[in-house]
Amino acid sequence: MKPAGGELLVFENLGALAQGGAEFLCEAALRATGRFVVSLAGGLTPKPLYQRLAGPVLRARMPWNRIVWTLGDERFVPPLDPASNFGMICDAMLSHVPAPPENLYPVPTEHVTLEESAEQYERSLRSLYGSDELRPEQPLLDFCLLGLGDDGHTASLIPGQPVLQERRRWVAPVGHGRAEPRITLTYPALESSRVTVFLVAGKGKQAILDHVLSGGTDIPAGRLQPLGELLWFVDREAAGKWAE
Repeated sequence: MKPAGGELLVFENLGALAQGGAEFLCEAALRATGRFVVSLAGGLTPKPLYQRLAGPVLRARMPWNRIVWTLGDERFVPPLDPASNFGMICDAMLSHVPAPPENLYPVPTEHVTLEESAEQYERSLRSLYGSDELRPEQPLLDFCLLGLGDDGHTASLIPGQPVLQERRRWVAPVGHGRAEPRITLTYPALESSRVTVFLVAGKGKQAILDHVLSGGTDIPAGRLQPLGELLWFVDREAAGKWAE
């Protein structure tokens, strides 16, 4: 079966999904010339992928000095809080690899308000990009990793929240819809990517994945229209009938 948008790759289990995703990201970085900007996802599904990038084989191959690491979204908590996406990514990967500190772009969450956090992160991304206007011929991101929530959210583009209508800002605060406030890249920033990979695992995601692969655009993930290549990396449990 072919999804309504993008290409589907089905892996036997979460371990195979993590290995396949890590190798795919590594190869994309190696093929690139110059700076390679990656947007990372939080949550449980991508963590094994990050751990594999920090493993001896891929750690030795990755061009760490050329890779810039940004975040698709972040919970508005201190970096050492267990809920921090950046904290999880550091524990799983960044603290174990030779990533230059100047290539890390965490969302500021201390000594700022939620709105100030979003404004500061947007300024840092605009500075990294080198312009205040996104151009189709020059994507903001080279590689964007995203997850899929069982309610159809991706990053912190949460159903029913005003951020879904934001088309001017690159980064926006999300003050409601979850237990803790969040900061997220908006559709314009997330869509400005050469390669976008959704990582989806587990039987609990089967129904929502089927909905979006079938063309459902009434959920946030289904409304995403990346400029470049779109791929769905899913395990067999999440794939359901799509694995047949």
